[in-house]
Amino acid sequence: MRVIRFIQSDGFPDFLARLSRNNRVLAPVVKPAGKRSVVFEQWREGMPVILEKTTVPPKEAVLPQCETLFVCKKSKNPDNPEDVGMTLGTVPEDASTTLPTLIFACRSCDARGFAVLDRPFLKGPFADPYYKARRARLAVITLTCSTGCNTCFCHWVGGGPSSPEGSDVLMTEIEDGFVLQAMTPAGEALLESSNLADGKDIFPKAEAARKAAWASLLPAPDLKNAQQKVAAVFKNEQFWREHAAACLSCGACTYFCPACYCFNITDEGDAFEADGARRLRSWDNCMSSLFTREASGHNSRAQKAQRLRNRVSHKFSTYPENWGKFSCNGCGRCISNCPVHLDIRDVVVNALAVEDE
Repeated sequence: MRVIRFIQSDGFPDFLARLSRNNRVLAPVVKPAGKRSVVFEQWREGMPVILEKTTVPPKEAVLPQCETLFVCKKSKNPDNPEDVGMTLGTVPEDASTTLPTLIFACRSCDARGFAVLDRPFLKGPFADPYYKARRARLAVITLTCSTGCNTCFCHWVGGGPSSPEGSDVLMTEIEDGFVLQAMTPAGEALLESSNLADGKDIFPKAEAARKAAWASLLPAPDLKNAQQKVAAVFKNEQFWREHAAACLSCGACTYFCPACYCFNITDEGDAFEADGARRLRSWDNCMSSLFTREASGHNSRAQKAQRLRNRVSHKFSTYPENWGKFSCNGCGRCISNCPVHLDIRDVVVNALAVEDE
């Protein structure tokens, strides 16, 4: 059995303070703006400990909303103005030199998001050096869910309330505190360096709580044929128009997703100026009408039905074709944050029901 520790409910401030000595700890924080939300921010001493499921996933820890890939400067040879030289500068915030990042109290669906991102960014033909540097210095403490909710469907897509994929430590609430179980060598090192009490004797209570959480879930449909069935309706324009009819193309579904990773590349600034120019990578949104618009003006996905088709097909057909697993973790944020309540579960289930032609 891996390292098991126990922490009382009032012990988190000391625990997080200890972790913060050598890590940038990202923890859930309440934002009481016009619409209350819970987001991940760097924990500092005195901040309250919030154990709610966050409004947004912790994806930005490895894939920032906007990051500088490099900076460059150009200079002309004063003796020959046509001779232009270029130098590449260092990235202002090099992920490989910052403190390690520790995510505290995300959910299993969020932790599985890192596993989804790892495949294209680390296991494809080329490893992304920016992502790789951040991922290598990331540890994840996951709070297992005590029950399902009406928008969650993690168990549809291979996960569950206590799925360990992507997590270094699983933390489970019991009646008098929380049991922390190391799932990886990094998790073992983290718990062994803590001053928490041994929790092996009460681990059965955590197991019982996890089983109760699984038992609270509604039965899941069989998605073993989802990859083929979603691919089969790809050319069924009527199917996609009906499901996209209410869509506003706002992009909330992608921006709140722990597994979406589309990005855009832009160049800003003047390389001849003193500050030079910089190349940026920023999150992009495949539901936007601008996503596939070419410089010529041609747009291969001008209709929102085509964009919804692309999004759903990627998650349930083309990604699993390449990597063997869905790129949807069933967190339900695309449902709860959609202003028109478009439900991706309905799209997939209805695709399964379409008779083969």
